[in-house]
Amino acid sequence: MFLGTFQPRLDDKARLILPARLREEAARVDETERLVIAKGQERCLTVWPAVRFAELAERIRALPAANGLVSPKAVRDHLRVLYAGASEQTMDRQGRVSIPGHLRDYAGLDREVAVVGADTHFEIWDAAAWGRYLEEKEPAFADLTGEVLAELSGSGF
Repeated sequence: MFLGTFQPRLDDKARLILPARLREEAARVDETERLVIAKGQERCLTVWPAVRFAELAERIRALPAANGLVSPKAVRDHLRVLYAGASEQTMDRQGRVSIPGHLRDYAGLDREVAVVGADTHFEIWDAAAWGRYLEEKEPAFADLTGEVLAELSGSGF
């Protein structure tokens, strides 16, 4: 599970030194140490161990058949954009991963970034954009926590 928030910097070659905890988790999940970097929501980047990205894509492809709520066209459109912008990268010996230019542009990344654990993957944000996002979303966190915990208590948690 990817957890925590880290504030590394991109180096002059647009490489990110992944925090040790994230490197270890990525290597545990996918021993090839291959990562897929893709466009995420709210102009961040999502980073998946390659094996988990493949699982995600398979689950997306299965959506129309599974529930009928998502149209096959919506799934095709989503996957096209997802795949077109995605880039497979491999961590080097120092735990660095290159961030391609088109993805840096999409997320507005310069030097200061925030790397945020998100359970099955992690996200890379422009540090200022992450700060604005937290400022906007944290006030509702307590209310959402109450709702989520109320649901969990009904399930015996």
